[in-house]
Amino acid sequence: MTIDINSLDWDKTDGLIPVIVQDYKTLEVLMLGYMNAEALTKTQTEGKVTFFSRSKNRLWTKGETSNNFLYVKELFVDCDNDTILIKADAVGPTCHTGSRSCFKTGYNQNFIFELENIINDRYENPVEGSYINKMRGKGLNKIAQKVGEEGVETVIAALAESEEEFIGEASDLLFHLLFLLKEKGLSIQDIAKNLEKRHK
Repeated sequence: MTIDINSLDWDKTDGLIPVIVQDYKTLEVLMLGYMNAEALTKTQTEGKVTFFSRSKNRLWTKGETSNNFLYVKELFVDCDNDTILIKADAVGPTCHTGSRSCFKTGYNQNFIFELENIINDRYENPVEGSYINKMRGKGLNKIAQKVGEEGVETVIAALAESEEEFIGEASDLLFHLLFLLKEKGLSIQDIAKNLEKRHK
């Protein structure tokens, strides 16, 4: 999506609009910055997030000194036309402290998305001897069968085993379901969209 600069309410915010940057893969909130019209134009033209630095009083492309750029994937404007959300591909840590995010949120809250990315990477860059590589060699039937086996083991653990064992089996089930989705050319996003549609 390209944002029409003239559609934004620059007057309400004295010419600087707050911009929330979110990791497009994990949906983790990475940082908050500000843009003026020139920064937004540069961001949309070059595909790298550029802010207006209030402390330096100039345009500042995130990563210009560290090379930890934020590559724009999608842009959204809020309902009041005075805040921007950018989903970005973060190269390296976003925060100047070396952290992934400027907010001290727990990273594991989004690990399911990250796990899906790891599985995707194994498909794109096969690693000889890896579990995914071995299973792929056995074909779709074996991958689907494994989901069934893990489903049964999850049920047994829920009914007759400890919470720790149940969590372990549920984790195995979820991993293999993500694996099967990838083998079928689908993603967890496809499932989320279907669940949302059902909810309506």
